[in-house]
Amino acid sequence: MIISKNVMVEMRDGVRLATDIYRPSDNNGDPIDQKLPAILARTSYDKSNPVIWVKAIAEKFVDRGYVVVLQDLRGRGLSEGTGDYFHTANQKEGIDGYDTVEWAASQKWCTGKVGMLGSSHGGIVQNMASLYRPPHLHALWVDVAPTNAFKWEVRQGGAMALHMYGALYLHGYDSQEIAGDKKSIEYIERGAERLREEIWKQPFKQGNTPISVVPNLEKVLMHYYQDAVYNDWWKQESLNHAQHYDRMADIPATYSSGWYDPFAAEAAEQFEHMKKKNTAPQRLILGPWNHNSMRGVGSSHIGEVEFGESAKWGDVVLTKERIRWFDRWLKDIETGVEHDDPVRIFVMGGGSGNVNSAKRIVHGGFWRMEREWPLSRTKNTRFYIHSDGGLSPSSPDKVNTHISWVHDPENPVPSVSANVTGFLEWITLPEGLDAAYVPQRARMRSLIPDGPLHQKERHDTVGASDPPMLLSDRQDVNTFQTEVLTTDIEITGTILVNLWVSSDAVDTDFTAKLIDVYPDSHEYHSGFHMPLGDSILRARFRDGFEAEKFMRPGDVYHVQIELAPVSNLFKAGHRIRVDISSSNFPRFDVNPNTGEPVGRHTYTKLATNNLFVSSQYPSHIVLPIIPEG
Repeated sequence: MIISKNVMVEMRDGVRLATDIYRPSDNNGDPIDQKLPAILARTSYDKSNPVIWVKAIAEKFVDRGYVVVLQDLRGRGLSEGTGDYFHTANQKEGIDGYDTVEWAASQKWCTGKVGMLGSSHGGIVQNMASLYRPPHLHALWVDVAPTNAFKWEVRQGGAMALHMYGALYLHGYDSQEIAGDKKSIEYIERGAERLREEIWKQPFKQGNTPISVVPNLEKVLMHYYQDAVYNDWWKQESLNHAQHYDRMADIPATYSSGWYDPFAAEAAEQFEHMKKKNTAPQRLILGPWNHNSMRGVGSSHIGEVEFGESAKWGDVVLTKERIRWFDRWLKDIETGVEHDDPVRIFVMGGGSGNVNSAKRIVHGGFWRMEREWPLSRTKNTRFYIHSDGGLSPSSPDKVNTHISWVHDPENPVPSVSANVTGFLEWITLPEGLDAAYVPQRARMRSLIPDGPLHQKERHDTVGASDPPMLLSDRQDVNTFQTEVLTTDIEITGTILVNLWVSSDAVDTDFTAKLIDVYPDSHEYHSGFHMPLGDSILRARFRDGFEAEKFMRPGDVYHVQIELAPVSNLFKAGHRIRVDISSSNFPRFDVNPNTGEPVGRHTYTKLATNNLFVSSQYPSHIVLPIIPEG
């Protein structure tokens, strides 16, 4: 390869962005005398990372006859624009993307055809560029990208998804604003090492968090934490480009995510909208992955669950798939991708259920191609919640029946595992070991494991009981499950939980979690409790996020909790279970039950919450069941 490092590409406002260019060379080490299509990736992380960018992207695509262009975003890495970086709230992202695409297309080494790829923030910047429709942008591969920060990334159901608090440490540590400032770097580093203590220090106050050394990012944190109403800040196109799908370019695009990624719903929603809008082919891939496991070395398992070898992609499979995609749209090679079914999903389940030598439950699963999303053959079926702990298609016949529990904000239900990303606590290095000699990511582990774990607390679970206990044994967790299934049941799609509730507080939270309950076994005496998805609703937002409506103590209200889509085969012998509670921490911030302004409370109080399960108030969950055959 011929590598040109830190070429400063000028944007329309004069700010220059550091850009690395990788080109094929001939046997003499000279650039080949041929115009080639370009693959562009723009990143808020280190564009020169030898594993993520050079080996996985640059080497693979250059070897295939592409020029690869890797760029630091404005205000990141070696690009100019210090002070103009706001995590994902960057208003100039789309314009910078447009200018970079058109710059690449105009170079003497380019055919004029440019494709973009990237994951997470690297997916956001693709969507942002597409909003401005650069003429020479010909194809996208958008991986694990949020499209509406308010709905799924940051304020799910009106509560703050605290993984974004953790992510801000990562972006603050290597920010340009504190580069070379040893004291500030150490301050945010110590905070990241104490993350499991820092998350309890709520409400967060501006100037009092370790992120305060990077004022731009702490301002973003305050918006994330306090702006619970969907206001003009959230309406920025950089935070909600889903509202602008109709502006996006009509070009071929693939959207990929995983059932345990926080952004599976957004990949599915974007595909659904863009397939209806566009004439160019659109593709959706949803696998049994978390935010990272589709890439890198790949894995057939996440958490404590084994899905089988077909689940393992990693860069080996991903590179083949992406090259096949871009070869068709940037090189006009007949790869056949336009004839593929547009949806590829992994249906989890169907495995032996045994515990393998790695102590993982063999859940199994299989890939299936589909023509649409959501699946038109879906039978949305109500499963009603009953006062005796049952869950069945039969509606309740009792009247004036409810279940009560106490929500104590000082003792929230712990998050044993969840769909999170960037929620990274840093391992404290031994005294005398210089951090410069330890890869940054090697120091980090997710505060909440980002994959399915048996729903029992561990000693290192944040907020765990002593001794650790099954979540289902907590007094503030209400479990409702079917009888043992006599036939297999597949669900594929979004899950809606409809509850009729009341409280003695003017505001409180309601949570829901869907679980595949295994039969009792030698290893799991109460069965393996495999989480499939969870979500939350802050009661003051039960009628929407444009305004707050407080509860009147004792009045009964309908609330709906939306769980992200999933595909799972519940085997005969298993049970379907839904857990209802009022907290899930630190996945979400805890409602203090006081009704004070969000993120500005001055005290907490106990709330007695009620779930109604009667003929008048038939609380239920809607499961997207796929008929056999």
